[in-house]
Amino acid sequence: MTAGSQRRGIVLFISALVLFSVMDAIAKWASMRYPPVQVAWARYFFNLFIMLALFAPRMGFKLVQTTAPVLQVARGMALGLSTLCFFSALSLMPLAEASTIAQIAPILVTGLAIALLGERPNPRVWFALALSFAGVLMIMKPGFAAFTWAAVLPLLTAFCFAAYAILTRKLSTRDPATPTLFIGALVATCLLSLIAPGYWLWPSDFIDWCAFFTMGAIGAYGHHLMVKAYAAAPVSTLAPYSYSQALSALLMGWLVFDHFPDRWSLIGMALIVATGVVNAVFSHRASRRLV
Repeated sequence: MTAGSQRRGIVLFISALVLFSVMDAIAKWASMRYPPVQVAWARYFFNLFIMLALFAPRMGFKLVQTTAPVLQVARGMALGLSTLCFFSALSLMPLAEASTIAQIAPILVTGLAIALLGERPNPRVWFALALSFAGVLMIMKPGFAAFTWAAVLPLLTAFCFAAYAILTRKLSTRDPATPTLFIGALVATCLLSLIAPGYWLWPSDFIDWCAFFTMGAIGAYGHHLMVKAYAAAPVSTLAPYSYSQALSALLMGWLVFDHFPDRWSLIGMALIVATGVVNAVFSHRASRRLV
């Protein structure tokens, strides 16, 4: 991949993450009014609706054509479960803390790559995971009055997102971006449709419908940018920039919900971000030396 392609991938990746922070802020607001599973369902249903309106007349059945149906279904399930866990967390804890705990996902991606792709273990990866987990504990505050089990939900989000990231990278060289995006939204919608009816509250306000639709629109475009980013640049190149979402989530939580993390949460957030960036930079340098 050329340097220009990698720079393009970085710009697309950061843009997607900023959009996701905006979507998460809307989801947190909606999750305080409706069950999180309904909010997650609405996010993918309107995503699917928008894509059908835009692409179905032109692409037809090509929207669901894939050379790797099993991988596509697995990716969609990982995506849906990740969103469900994260939106559930947003209904119970501040946006910045939830987003930062979920940011251990890039390091988990490295660990999963070692386990699943046969890469040689590097002690630095396990050291980074240990430091990141220490940062998670500072945010979660186990053993203190501030601790709630809700903080486990972003950890589950991170594991699901790590699987999603690896599958997205594998599929980016096999299927076009649009079918990958559409099938992911379709699978996530079907998965959440099995759960949502038991928690449904009918929206009574036009603003609520607008929020649901906006989440779908932002999610569709954001994931389109992310699929394009993974196609333009390697995971190791993009990984350090994934932590820009923690900063944008901190800003959104402060501006929209007037919440600023306490001292221990800030220290934990800084530790997770710093560890992840350093680990990703070293991984990228090592991969370049092997080329």
